[in-house]
Amino acid sequence: MSTPRQDDMAQGFFDAHQRATLEAAMARIIPTDDTPGAREAGTIDFLDRYLTGTQHVYAKPDGSGFEELAGRRQQAWQQRIDTVRERYLAGVVALDEAARAQGADSFVDLDEERQDAVLRQLESGLDDEQEAELERSRVTLYGAPVEVALQQTSAEVDLGFVPLLALHTRQGFYSDPIYGGNRDQVGWRTIGFPGPSSLAEVHTGRYSTLDHFADDRVHPGTQEG
Repeated sequence: MSTPRQDDMAQGFFDAHQRATLEAAMARIIPTDDTPGAREAGTIDFLDRYLTGTQHVYAKPDGSGFEELAGRRQQAWQQRIDTVRERYLAGVVALDEAARAQGADSFVDLDEERQDAVLRQLESGLDDEQEAELERSRVTLYGAPVEVALQQTSAEVDLGFVPLLALHTRQGFYSDPIYGGNRDQVGWRTIGFPGPSSLAEVHTGRYSTLDHFADDRVHPGTQEG
């Protein structure tokens, strides 16, 4: 299985409180129910290591490690990571401030229902009263408005904190384990995808995803008369 070396995972970017806060928030984006969620998949490990710097951006095709970025390419990626770092650090502060407004010491001290409410509030930018009014107004609208976190057409640096967290939670859940998440391939297993045991299997052609394509699917407008 493609797994990151333990020494690569030892030193992350976040301190213990920041890490616990973001892990709790990720666990509300992909919660644990009858199948594993973000916590079991180690999505926080994916994020924590990604933000350490540019040394874990692109895995080598053979799975032997990561490409070494240099020059302007490295500088551009470092600027991008710095921007994302600032957004997460500010996000942790905002989560805790919202939790204290509800009488808790921090976000991790809230129950799951109130954690969900805080995440919705931060995503919408509304306070509790405004959020309640928005929910009431949705009843009179034709269909529900598209949720911000489901729109991932922008680069990550253009996303707000909650949509950014949702993006990285999904990436950490479904990406190859070499990037630090998808622990024991739980993300793949929840959707019935066996996945390669290593990137080297894909690189050498020993593993292919072709068997998982629905070749016999008929698409609208392509039916033969």
